[in-house]
Amino acid sequence: MSKLVIVESPTKARTIRNYLPAGYRVEASMGHVRDLPQSASEIPASVKGEKWAPLGVNVEANFEPLYVVPQDKKKIVKELKEALKDVDELFLATDEDREGESISWHLLQLLKPTVPIKRMVFHEITEEAIRQSITNCRDVDERLVRAQETRRILDRLVGYTLSPLLWKKIAFGLSAGRVQSVSVRLLVRRERQRRAFRQGSYWDLKATLEAASQESGAKSQEKQAFEARLVTLAGVRVANGGDFDEATGQVIAGRNVVLLSEAEARTLHDRIRDRSWTVTNLEERPTTRKPSPPFTTSTLQQESNRKLGLSARDTMRTAQSLYEQGYITYMRTDSVSLSQQAITAARDCVQSMYGAEYLSPEPRQYSTKSKGAQEAHEAIRPSGSVFRTPQQTGLKDREFRLYDLIWKRTVATQMAEVRQTNVTVQIQVEDAGFRASGKRIDFAGFFRAYVEGSDDPNAAIEDQEIILPPLQVGDTPNCADLEAIGHETQPPARFTEASLVKTLESEGIGRPSTYASIIGTIIDRGYANMVGNALVPTFTAFAVTALLEKHFPDLVDTSFTARMEHALDEISTGAVEWLPYLKEFYLGETGLETQVKERESEIDPTEARTVDLENLAAKVRIGRFGAYIEAENGDGSVKASIPKDLTPADLDPAQVEVLLRQKTEGPDKVGLHPETGEPIYLKIGAYGPYVQLGDESDANPKPKRASLPKGVTPDTLTLEQAVGLLKLPRLLGTHPELGGKIQASLGRFGPYVVLDQGKGVKEYRSIKAGDDVLTITLDRALEMLAEPKTGRGKRAAAKPLRELGAHPEDGEPVNIYDGPYGPYIKHGKVNASLPEGETVEAIAMPTAVEALNAKAGTKKGGRSRKASTSAATETTKATKTSGTAKKTAAKTTTGTKKTTAKKTTTKKSTTSKKASTT
Repeated sequence: MSKLVIVESPTKARTIRNYLPAGYRVEASMGHVRDLPQSASEIPASVKGEKWAPLGVNVEANFEPLYVVPQDKKKIVKELKEALKDVDELFLATDEDREGESISWHLLQLLKPTVPIKRMVFHEITEEAIRQSITNCRDVDERLVRAQETRRILDRLVGYTLSPLLWKKIAFGLSAGRVQSVSVRLLVRRERQRRAFRQGSYWDLKATLEAASQESGAKSQEKQAFEARLVTLAGVRVANGGDFDEATGQVIAGRNVVLLSEAEARTLHDRIRDRSWTVTNLEERPTTRKPSPPFTTSTLQQESNRKLGLSARDTMRTAQSLYEQGYITYMRTDSVSLSQQAITAARDCVQSMYGAEYLSPEPRQYSTKSKGAQEAHEAIRPSGSVFRTPQQTGLKDREFRLYDLIWKRTVATQMAEVRQTNVTVQIQVEDAGFRASGKRIDFAGFFRAYVEGSDDPNAAIEDQEIILPPLQVGDTPNCADLEAIGHETQPPARFTEASLVKTLESEGIGRPSTYASIIGTIIDRGYANMVGNALVPTFTAFAVTALLEKHFPDLVDTSFTARMEHALDEISTGAVEWLPYLKEFYLGETGLETQVKERESEIDPTEARTVDLENLAAKVRIGRFGAYIEAENGDGSVKASIPKDLTPADLDPAQVEVLLRQKTEGPDKVGLHPETGEPIYLKIGAYGPYVQLGDESDANPKPKRASLPKGVTPDTLTLEQAVGLLKLPRLLGTHPELGGKIQASLGRFGPYVVLDQGKGVKEYRSIKAGDDVLTITLDRALEMLAEPKTGRGKRAAAKPLRELGAHPEDGEPVNIYDGPYGPYIKHGKVNASLPEGETVEAIAMPTAVEALNAKAGTKKGGRSRKASTSAATETTKATKTSGTAKKTAAKTTTGTKKTTAKKTTTKKSTTSKKASTT
């Protein structure tokens, strides 16, 4: 007997073929074979004249959907029908969720098989799972099919009813959606908060203290430095960023705190820096940390975005590929539970790779707590009863990195808890109270395999620790350095894909399996731009959200949308009837159809296209070609396009004035070109500021133009820079070996150098900070071209500044690398700073080994005596805690003054009130 198995994709078909007995033929449907019509051309002639036909749903006939076979699927359906003629049995092996069940149901409706039908279900593609699914088939689940169909109809009703309204009132091509519009509103609300934000300023002190450490048998004392922050003054807590009202920039009313000004901070600094510092209290608090649950669809998208920089859409595409190739279990799941088979496989990995001490005492299982969660599948994990290590898979690039993430997270669930000790030291100097906080990892536990947000578990273990020197109450550490630091509160952070997915799931909005497509649609429709890792809403998003909030508030209300999602889930269980629910939502006095008809005449298009922003005299409107500002002057109204990189939160009166002035008075003149004498103008276009050589005329319809690179603003642009930009691309010379010409220029992603070898063969390298596209030399370009090329978003492996050779004890390499705080020596997992007085070029192996031994000894000495041997040998690294505030620091050390900066920190000299940045 021959049997036909139908799956969704060719990849899944190829994998399943390997596990089926002889006589089984596997074909792919290429996804859905039927759907609601996507365009007027797909509507059958028999119903084209019906008023409901464009909607694709016959509302008057109990919401009967109009299903059509898309043009690109007709050949596939024909081939499946032909294949069905030669078999004795049909197996439908689509995914075990609503979408998969719907595909199987539609196949039955189209193919109309006369042979026996079986529904195969499995959540991983392994030989064991496929063989079991053949012997445990079921019928197509009509409830799941109806639940999916109801969602599809509901989404069509919302989208096709509201979108035409947006076309009429705001701009053609806009769309609304049940989950999409709520998601856009979340972005807009955050941007409104950023616009309403008022910055607050506060000051405090940071001390670098030294405690004398006497090692056993040593004759000399070694001073160990640590940091402490000012927390109280005269017994009252010193204000920090959390004490400010974001709407006023002032301390929240009723907060009993001391708000230090710059002058007060400097006065306190001068008063206490030479006084006696005393440890008044020391507290050690042991804690434990459990590993995070295995991945669900939502948490995989979040962590993949944070760790790997992948969008939700790319994450799901890659996970789909891994599933269909048989590497992971089904990737659309809300469940965090693991099968007994998976738990056993994970525990075997821990036992063999990390040892028995890293195994959790009992098998660990998790329960799902998110709103609307479904337990239909396992969590996302490596497939099979034996987990292949990432290295054993043969995967590459993105697939390897995502599988590695899933493998580590799954194995970590069965590892022992992390044991750590939090240390808090209170230090008093006169009436000022300082606090030093430390953390010591006594046993790394699951950190050995997985640390959230980190690519390298071993490095992350170091970053988790802040080792304080041994201290006792009554000790008097020496103040080696004292800084008066200014802070500015920061506006609420914009959503990233990861944080938006987390918010949608926590609010119960939509299904995690749809988040990737929702975010993609938001970007594709022009409602948000991806700037770095942040989702920045556009002016169009503001206009659409304002219209929906005013006239259809329920549709963008998170609670209403969550209740709707819950009702749709209950339809799949039979707890709610689908037809009464659709009728209540769409028909009747309060239904969506009635609301749109009644309010369409009330919505003024001019008002709908206007974005209301506080503190702006000019109007912001949405036009055919994007957002623009409009203001009245003596001669009538003036309109000017808003650059696409200018966000709603950042548009202020000064920028409006520049845009309008350039429109009425013409562009600003930078100067005259020294060679041609033509004027060079500074203009602001749709994609930001740029310079232009000469005037636009019939004789010169396309004058030379060049965008301003990152770091150059209209205020800082010089004539010399403008001339240099207009000369791009610069010919640097010819490659001495390959013979191609090398140029430096500006592109879409910033400055770059390119080696052009002819016939379309080009090699590019980005010009990073420290090099200038206007001044980079041929030698420097050759150095960059000689370095390995890395893809966008990837980090190149660090190259050593110098290779010292093999370590005399174990033969492992000892190298010197360039770090954020200067050169350091690395051997295995131990990093040591270059000893004072040594240079990269001059340091010898014995000196390097001595520094490494001293560093390793310090780390061992900083551990608790109760820590295990393996934990005691782990490397540690003291890291400075960083807040969300930008910091401005004033540093005074033994009579000298210096200005430095780290990340968002800008330190001010003790004599200047103007911040200097580097």
